[in-house]
Amino acid sequence: MDSAWTYIIDNSWTQVLLVLAICFVAYFALRYIVIRIVIGNFVNRQMKRKVAKVEAEKRINTLVRIASNVLVLLLILVFILVVLDIYSISITASIAGLGVVGLAIGFGAQSLLQDWVKGFFILAENQYGVGDVIKVGGIMGTVEDITLRRTVLRDLDGAKHMIPHGHIGVVSNYTQEWSRANLNIPVGYSEDLDRVMDIMKKAWIEMAQDVGWSAFMKAKTPTILRVNEFGDSGIVIKIVGETEPIQQWSVMAEYRRRIKRIFDDENIEIPWPHVKVFFGNEPGAVASDK
Repeated sequence: MDSAWTYIIDNSWTQVLLVLAICFVAYFALRYIVIRIVIGNFVNRQMKRKVAKVEAEKRINTLVRIASNVLVLLLILVFILVVLDIYSISITASIAGLGVVGLAIGFGAQSLLQDWVKGFFILAENQYGVGDVIKVGGIMGTVEDITLRRTVLRDLDGAKHMIPHGHIGVVSNYTQEWSRANLNIPVGYSEDLDRVMDIMKKAWIEMAQDVGWSAFMKAKTPTILRVNEFGDSGIVIKIVGETEPIQQWSVMAEYRRRIKRIFDDENIEIPWPHVKVFFGNEPGAVASDK
């Protein structure tokens, strides 16, 4: 019995399987520690800063993905080195060999190293995370995945864009911490603008008090910035208001729906393109609207 047990213990395949099992256990244990302690502390700090729950969740998802990937890489490296030792292959020589290979790869893959370095700073500075809507190099979409090397975006057409971090310059984040509904509402030239602005403001306040929308709207009272433009067929009024992250498009769509109904009830003209054509050059000539 003892000899059989000794044979099993001394068998190289048994040792490899044992190391593999230990690596699996270590992965789940370390992942649990990282999520509960490191990321848990991060969440507590975010709550003290009163960061939006959606924003905190996006950051957590990003950190969990990155931490899991790093743990996998480290454990794979440890597994390889231990297996080499089991088969009496010099670890020192292997590490030296890996160093030479790494040096050669470093010269041949500078762009890859640039991607990693820039990816590290993107994550460290929390420029964006999984679930954010960003614009990079003319491409706008939702961040589906992010690693040290690249960011994956999904645009409104469903196209999936893989963007190496080394190619990222200016990043526009539309959904970090808070977002803003930015609307241009046109009305006819004959309308009383003060009355129209009061109605627009009231419509926003009523929507912010609606139980179905109040949770999405940080600003319970909007800001009517200005008369934004004298258009070809109407006057454009700009109204803005802060929303929860990534909710600005839903809020704007609902507000437009409501303001259209209110304008109809209040007989406020919503202009459409038209021109006046004059026949003749004399004063009082007949004009035709088209």
